Amino acid sequence: MDRMAHPEAVQLGAKPLRRDEVVAVARDGVAVELEPAAVEAVTTARAHIEELANATTPTYGVSTGFGALAVRHIPPDRRAQLQRSLIRSHAAGAGPEVEREVIRALALLRLRTLATGHTGVRPSTVDAMARMLNAGITPIVHEYGSLGCSGDLAPLSSVALALIGEGQVRDAAGTLRPAAEALAEAGIEPVALAEKEGLAMINGTDGMLGMLVLAITDLAKLLDIADLTAAMSVEALLGTDRVFAPDLQALRPHPGQALSAARMTKILAGSEIMESHRGPDCTRVQDAYSLRCSPQVHGAARDTLAHAELVADRELDSAIDNPAVLADGRVESNGNFHGAPVAYVLDFLAIPVADVASMAERRTDRMLDVARSHGLPPFLADDPGVDSGHMIAHYTQAAVVSELKRLAVPASVDSIPSSAMQEDHVSMGWSAARKLRKAVDGLTTVLSIELLTAARALDLRAPLKPAPATAAVVALLREHVQGPGPDRHLAPEIAATEALVRSGLIARTVEENS
Repeated sequence: MDRMAHPEAVQLGAKPLRRDEVVAVARDGVAVELEPAAVEAVTTARAHIEELANATTPTYGVSTGFGALAVRHIPPDRRAQLQRSLIRSHAAGAGPEVEREVIRALALLRLRTLATGHTGVRPSTVDAMARMLNAGITPIVHEYGSLGCSGDLAPLSSVALALIGEGQVRDAAGTLRPAAEALAEAGIEPVALAEKEGLAMINGTDGMLGMLVLAITDLAKLLDIADLTAAMSVEALLGTDRVFAPDLQALRPHPGQALSAARMTKILAGSEIMESHRGPDCTRVQDAYSLRCSPQVHGAARDTLAHAELVADRELDSAIDNPAVLADGRVESNGNFHGAPVAYVLDFLAIPVADVASMAERRTDRMLDVARSHGLPPFLADDPGVDSGHMIAHYTQAAVVSELKRLAVPASVDSIPSSAMQEDHVSMGWSAARKLRKAVDGLTTVLSIELLTAARALDLRAPLKPAPATAAVVALLREHVQGPGPDRHLAPEIAATEALVRSGLIARTVEENS
């Protein structure tokens, strides 16, 4: 992923959005601007739509109903009502509110497609949507309502509903307000949708794509943390780093594996603990798989992530609508709204998330088991029997890992027909995205507990010193969490470690000390 600094505003035009630009708008509130070429493309496409709207021959989405109702020709005096009715009826979500960052990503990605000139909306509609996004107005979108085909219909309809001044939104301060009130305060006139515009607002994969981009960003960081926690566990368990050597990795040239092995080797460089058992007195032949095979598993996860990045970038270069306005003015029906390409990789990513977490849990369990920890006290307890140490922290980790395995069951194999069998095969990509978000959170918890446990184990190896990189991580953690000692309330320590992982401070500490 491009790590350049965020520009002052993200430009919408002919070029595809980058993943870092999506994150900047979704999470950091960076503004968007329409390039002059985008306004020109939108204006040209709208002229084609207006010509078709005045024609006697019906055109789907312009002068007809939608979905299974596409057979009805709608007279001109009913088309404004058609657009309003479409948005009102399709804004039929249910369940909890979706997170602000997801809604902003969804709105940005739909806006980008509108700005390509392939949807036929008016320039004023595109401008109003950009202004709503820049004002920090976030429509209320609900958890359920998208089948990931014919677009993320209910979620996108909720955004469109706000744009026409209906429904509820949260303003820039997070206050729940009527959409009309928030728009008025921002000086934005509610949009009176014209022909084709209602359909163009809702017929895309923007919600699932936005969640994919956010998940990719988070997982790239978490896989770096997984390399760190695995290295710390190898060190704490008196394992060997010889298996991570470049010549051994070259025998199986998967790029992700080589990267993880190199990172673990670098993190462990200069460790007194590692050096303490390199001599001829060491009788151990091989480490357990959860130590020895960490680069293979983490690397496979990295390579899966690389494939997801490829799909995301292709989708960010797409203009998804049905019907689509082509450069020569034709308006053609198509199936580009089907979410399968995005749904598959959302499901794919949930599998390595569960597996990386499962391996981390096995390493954690090994550090707590006196029969396998090579000299560490049972459960890393201060006074075993009186104190339980990290016993139940591991239970929490195990519970999350079990949940991650359930979340790894694919959503995209579970098509459910809708719209009187017109939409008889759907992707369920939105559902795949929602469960992946939960999985990313779960992996964060699992790795944080391994980090917390490995740090305590390294402290208990004193007077031997860990590697400079792992020692710096332990020192950072100790600014927030106490070292070994009698039992204390562990939940706040897990939360504090998670906060450090999410903040990026741990990753920067590793980078600066290895």
